[in-house]
Amino acid sequence: MEKFFKLKENGTDVRKEVIAGVTTFLTMAYIIAVNPGILSKTGMPAGALVTATCLTAGLATILMGLYANLPFALASGMGLNAFFAFSVCGKGIHWSVALTAVFFEGIIFIILSATNVREAVVNAIPNTLKIAVTGGIGLFIAFIGFVNAGIVVKNDATLVSMGNFTTPTVIIAVIGIIVIVALSKKNIKGAILWGILVSSICAWIYALVNPNLASKYMIFLPKKVFAFESLSDIAFKLDFSYVMDSTKIWTFITIVLTFLFVDFFDTVGTLVGVASKVGMVDKDGKVPRAGKALMVDSIGTTFGAMLGTSTVTTYVESSAGVAEGGRTGLTAVVTGVLFLIAMFFSPIFTAIPACATAPALIVVGYYMMENIVKINFADFTEGVPAFLTIALMPLTYSIGDGLTIGILAYVILNLINNIITKKKEDKKKISIVMYILAILFIIKLVATGL
Repeated sequence: MEKFFKLKENGTDVRKEVIAGVTTFLTMAYIIAVNPGILSKTGMPAGALVTATCLTAGLATILMGLYANLPFALASGMGLNAFFAFSVCGKGIHWSVALTAVFFEGIIFIILSATNVREAVVNAIPNTLKIAVTGGIGLFIAFIGFVNAGIVVKNDATLVSMGNFTTPTVIIAVIGIIVIVALSKKNIKGAILWGILVSSICAWIYALVNPNLASKYMIFLPKKVFAFESLSDIAFKLDFSYVMDSTKIWTFITIVLTFLFVDFFDTVGTLVGVASKVGMVDKDGKVPRAGKALMVDSIGTTFGAMLGTSTVTTYVESSAGVAEGGRTGLTAVVTGVLFLIAMFFSPIFTAIPACATAPALIVVGYYMMENIVKINFADFTEGVPAFLTIALMPLTYSIGDGLTIGILAYVILNLINNIITKKKEDKKKISIVMYILAILFIIKLVATGL
């Protein structure tokens, strides 16, 4: 292992790497419950989704360790799974078509990762929109969490309103949020996972005491502990019908581009952010072997789509393992192996109710909002597109629609600004990539009659 992972060269040893790998797993294991909970809304079987989530995360993370020799873990991305379930499948598109879009996104990502186009694309998108997309997705998944908990409910007069705080689901979710916040404040690793665990135990106790009323709130006890669910119902179910249909191709392209946009910049941001925290960057501020890391990310996405799960991305929770001393791919290998072991506990994960995973969605949404302070809202050409992106993602219940309007607003406002502004230094440079995206999104809006 010393020869392969270069442990001494990176100032670490096997013990540190194993502890770091376990730590990373604990901080992101919540995805094993949350991802099936979200994707099962599309009609996909939850048990198979547990297997797909664990298998994809395990193999992709191990590949990250062996190929890139970096301590980063991967799994189905938060926000991207919500886009898959609610913005795509929620509008009548079958999950097999959505998986095909993820597959195409992965192929494009592989091409970008293997060429110099990667740097060009990264530089083409303004930083304001990158931050706004993350913030908008944060609000969107937090909103889903509030709805799943019953904190926010449907109202025919006002669209939404406050729920009843005396219902079991709200009480269980609030307990989970308190646990996560309290443990996070104490810097206890795996705070989100502990929050889900405590909420689940509360829910299962309620189901044990009052099973009839609990079933009304979709709370059930696990039927067993060990089981392995087959992937046969979701694996290799790609549907290329939208690609062949001229009336649907623009919708499909928009879906692929949205997946690609969010995944690509989320991965780049995570790699740079996590590596920078512990000095794992060179003198130019670049992450060593970042190209290999991006390649693993894109392969994971492509492979994941074939197995039946949404876009796979590098997790910011990897920073927990890095903070524990993880510096090489051995950390990732340990994390990946733990994901593969978790695959055989699917009855436990599928029995975790939506109100118990809601705290995770709400808290992760909060974390994703933290960088919006870097947006210059005093500059209308920067602030307005960012605001529209952030606000419209939850309000339209669509990450794709929020991104579409945000990009269009950025191009149009800055184009007008460049025309009416006489000072050269006040003009904004708009990349050709942004113009192309704007044109594609206008065609999409016109074609769909929006």
